[in-house]
Amino acid sequence: MANKQLKKMTPVQQEYQALAKKHEPPRPLLLNCIKAFFVGGLICIVGQAIQDIYTKSLKIPINNAATATVATMILLSVILTSIGIYDKLGQWAGAGSAVPVTGFANSMASAAIEHRSEGFVLGVGGQMFKLAGSVIVFGTVAAIIVAALHLLFNPNLSGG
Repeated sequence: MANKQLKKMTPVQQEYQALAKKHEPPRPLLLNCIKAFFVGGLICIVGQAIQDIYTKSLKIPINNAATATVATMILLSVILTSIGIYDKLGQWAGAGSAVPVTGFANSMASAAIEHRSEGFVLGVGGQMFKLAGSVIVFGTVAAIIVAALHLLFNPNLSGG
């Protein structure tokens, strides 16, 4: 807990926080990292297998297959979220399931499912982008910064 928050607490609250922290079970950091690594890797293996099917079996060009693979992984994530499997995987694997594009799709689908009773506009549409909106904004700003740096340091390569 930050020192600023501790200063705002009463002595009784500070004592309680210290007691609660003393009895808090230790977090299995190494085990959590291993789970995240393997689940994230497994998601990537599935994505690569899907892309290989698109390129080798269906003879789709690699650029088109990459786009189709992302769309397929998003679809699979939404389906697994809607039947409750992806959330259980996320609870067990942590960041391993949250970092890939499937985690982003899961966060949007979970919010949409949770707020569907409030209607499509204010419920699904409004709530779905609360978490995803910050990710989209950050990604857009990061892309603009990278593009500006690219143009600044490589002006001859501005065409791609």
